[in-house]
Amino acid sequence: MVDIVDAATRSRMMSGIRARNTKPEKLIRSLLHRRGFRFRLDVADLPGRPDIVLPRHRAVVFVHGCFWHGHDCALFKWPRTRPEFWREKIGRNRTHDARALAALAAQGWRVAVIWECALRGAQCDPQALAAELDAWLRSGAPTYFEARAERAAPPGAPGRQ
Repeated sequence: MVDIVDAATRSRMMSGIRARNTKPEKLIRSLLHRRGFRFRLDVADLPGRPDIVLPRHRAVVFVHGCFWHGHDCALFKWPRTRPEFWREKIGRNRTHDARALAALAAQGWRVAVIWECALRGAQCDPQALAAELDAWLRSGAPTYFEARAERAAPPGAPGRQ
């Protein structure tokens, strides 16, 4: 399929996509801060460069965009242009994510993954998500937490890769 915009326009559009300070990430940071959590951002010396690091709780939070991380949800659709490129690109992202989660777990970090789809749509309830994330962080127990459109996975539930 042919792209509907010229190469220069597409380049400008793609250059506007940022890896940090996305709307979903800012929302999660705001919700955590209002609940009294203090954190560090984009810590480069941890595997996967987590979006939010809460050293006091020995926890990290990744806020994943459903497209860029290939989430199996309604927000993700495979692009019809250059499908081989995108399958490889998103496949590499998924592999990178899995390695980062494993490395963080091996270092004793608790990991939360918040998917973009958990923060968008009519059924989205940021306050409920914040309460679940708050409970998980303060519990100190389960090593993994995942929130997605279907509703947040219960603490300790294995996530979808």
